[in-house]
Amino acid sequence: MSDVCGNYWLFWTLVLPQCCQRSGLVRDLNRTWYSVLCYSSIMTGRGEVLRTVMSRTGTTQSGLSRISGVRQPSISQFVSGKVDLSDEQLDRLLSCMGFRLEVIRRPVEPDLNRSERRSWELHRRLSSHLTRSTFEKWRPTIEGNIKKFRGRVNGQPHTRNLRRWQGLVETGDVLGIQRVLTGLDRESIEMREVSPMGGLLPQDERAEVLAGVG
Repeated sequence: MSDVCGNYWLFWTLVLPQCCQRSGLVRDLNRTWYSVLCYSSIMTGRGEVLRTVMSRTGTTQSGLSRISGVRQPSISQFVSGKVDLSDEQLDRLLSCMGFRLEVIRRPVEPDLNRSERRSWELHRRLSSHLTRSTFEKWRPTIEGNIKKFRGRVNGQPHTRNLRRWQGLVETGDVLGIQRVLTGLDRESIEMREVSPMGGLLPQDERAEVLAGVG
């Protein structure tokens, strides 16, 4: 979900049509539209969008079930996030409350602190060297770094993220490793905090990257 790496933040824009505003079908709304930012790369925020609109329009689960024909237990699972729903399903339910769904993708520069920015720049440079052949060459160093980390890392999410690194290395998932090296989602940022890729970037390139970051 980054602008620099070619992915996007996802915005759901919920629009109240003018006909509904005039007819008074939806009352007590402070605005006729608002956006909900989804922080998950797998877009699990649809349930939050549905829950927000239901709250703003005073629509109960049983009421929405009667209007839409969708079973109330299913709506409950959607709202709680236990079961994800598609954009089409969400749009269908929103239309029952006088809203329509617009999915807008646009690049957004992430808000990284200095340490996170430095880490991302260094790992992104390293990713430019990562291929299947270089991975096999680097593998002993990476595995050695993971082994060292095991004796030092405590608590979550570091322990969990170290296991994720180990899984990527054991399966030889080069593309998955590159996603972590360049990703700007919170999971990738936290995984780089226990990165086993230290010592692989040439010192001259490391100095160049750090000089550029400041």
